[in-house]
Amino acid sequence: MIKIFGNKATRFGFGDALVELGKTNTKIFALGADTAKSVALTNFKKMFPDRFINVGIAENNLVGIASGLAITGFIPFIATYGVFLAGRPWEQIRTSVCYSNLNVKLCGSHSGLMVGYDGATHQILEDISIMRCIPKMKVIYPCDYIETKKSIIACAYSNGPVYVRLGREDTPIFTEEDSFFEIGKANILRNGNDVAVMACGTMVYESLLAAEILAKKGIKIKVINIHTIKPIDEETIINTAKICRAVVTAEEHQLYGGFGSAVIEVLAKNCPVPVEMVGVNDRFGESGNAMDLIIKFGLKSTNIVNAVLKVLKRKK
Repeated sequence: MIKIFGNKATRFGFGDALVELGKTNTKIFALGADTAKSVALTNFKKMFPDRFINVGIAENNLVGIASGLAITGFIPFIATYGVFLAGRPWEQIRTSVCYSNLNVKLCGSHSGLMVGYDGATHQILEDISIMRCIPKMKVIYPCDYIETKKSIIACAYSNGPVYVRLGREDTPIFTEEDSFFEIGKANILRNGNDVAVMACGTMVYESLLAAEILAKKGIKIKVINIHTIKPIDEETIINTAKICRAVVTAEEHQLYGGFGSAVIEVLAKNCPVPVEMVGVNDRFGESGNAMDLIIKFGLKSTNIVNAVLKVLKRKK
């Protein structure tokens, strides 16, 4: 049985962690693009008005100003919708931030399909791909509110650029305050040797649900939360593949170039095994109820179950 400690969006984990950091570290800055309320920067703005900058709807300038702050020794966290943060100023992120290895933290909120009625124009399904391909960029996709807080605090004390993927809708809180978190280190949440399910973000909880369904069929799967997509935990992926001999990846993102691709890159070089991927298959999102979209696009526990059953046949 999965223990649930409530429901809260990961964007609020970002906002709460930033306030905690702001209380103890005067180098922390927050920058927004007319989306402070949406991305949970309101409390930081109220408590530390001298360390909050709203640049307006000008994402290229948002990155440029953050770069200047980083050069002078501050730790800027910039946040807006992921589709606007990862998409519009990509050249500034690549050249101003990453080429110079500046200490800028980019937080892309409202990721995936769960933006819901805002539709395809606001549902970023490509940000993992376009962020992880940039040299020196770390990419983190936490699975719930508590893990998001931990990731933001860890980012503040990790030198260099980081992209953190955040969500809009409330999702289950199932990790605990004292559970282990380290950038670049995966967490094994459930043990089993039949198939390994490697997931990130919202799909970690769905993977745990799938494990319970499969356990009733006598199938024991290992569930791994790979919150850090870059640098990815190669050691855990390789060791797990050697034991389970079959892998399923799960992500709320395009299959092309995303989390699953990152896992397969590791396996292809070190331990080739059968792999099935659960994610968005080369299509844009749609406007609709968030959970209805998750079902329509095949991102539920039942889809993971089907992928496990399929990869088991290939394993045999």
